[in-house]
Amino acid sequence: MEFRDYARSSDDGLDLLTGALLIARDAHPGLDLAEQSARLDELAQPLAGRGLSAFPPTVQARLLSDYLYVVRGFHGAKADYYEPRNSFLNEVLDRKTGIPITLAVVYIEVARRLGVSALGVGFPGHFLVRLGAQPGDPGAERNEPTIVDPFHQGRLLDHDALGGLLRRANVRAPLSSEMLAPAPTRHIVARMLMNLRGIYTARGDGARLLLTLDRLIDLLPELSSELLERAKLYEQLGAPAAALADYERYLEVEPDGSDRALARKAIERLKHALGARGN
Repeated sequence: MEFRDYARSSDDGLDLLTGALLIARDAHPGLDLAEQSARLDELAQPLAGRGLSAFPPTVQARLLSDYLYVVRGFHGAKADYYEPRNSFLNEVLDRKTGIPITLAVVYIEVARRLGVSALGVGFPGHFLVRLGAQPGDPGAERNEPTIVDPFHQGRLLDHDALGGLLRRANVRAPLSSEMLAPAPTRHIVARMLMNLRGIYTARGDGARLLLTLDRLIDLLPELSSELLERAKLYEQLGAPAAALADYERYLEVEPDGSDRALARKAIERLKHALGARGN
């Protein structure tokens, strides 16, 4: 499957593991998605006979965290957090280290293989995992979810610990149930791409940044700021026709956007340059 086809799938049809591996394949051409999925099957296998699905969520979380972080040695990449390899799931499996969101994908995929309900949470400033009854499940409103920090040894987070994460993220709003809601798969994959966008921007890696922006725009076409960012990058890379198309598309998406004047000036400049080139 190509990423563009994946991005065009309905939200119900989006698979988290496939999205994560398609991102990794951009850095590792020829990556075998089925082989990587089999690695997760193998990772989960030692717990397959433990009957985790019958245990309470807190017990499930403790068993999973002990297995993944103590027995198998997964850990957060604290020393080299902004290393791109931490965003590629195959390398996370190889090196047993990653950032919160990629370690969360490992946690979720292992849990799923064991019949345990686990979903990602786009918590402010720090990606988390929740286990237990999900919104819409019978009795879910009466049961607090069990929240796990995949970056810090899979520790369980109570109300106070979550409040501490909010303060470290400089969020003044009080902790709410909305902050712990499961994140849609499309948004999780987009957040993985946004992490890479920040890394490539900081490194001045225009080629990889351009591909990452392509993926983001395919996944979330309404992201007008990314359209503008890609237009500017196309100009820097010497692709005026592509830049012009993105500036025009930005104005279609955001006719009253705050950067409309910038986009209009860029369109005039590029049309003039392309016209002069044609002559």
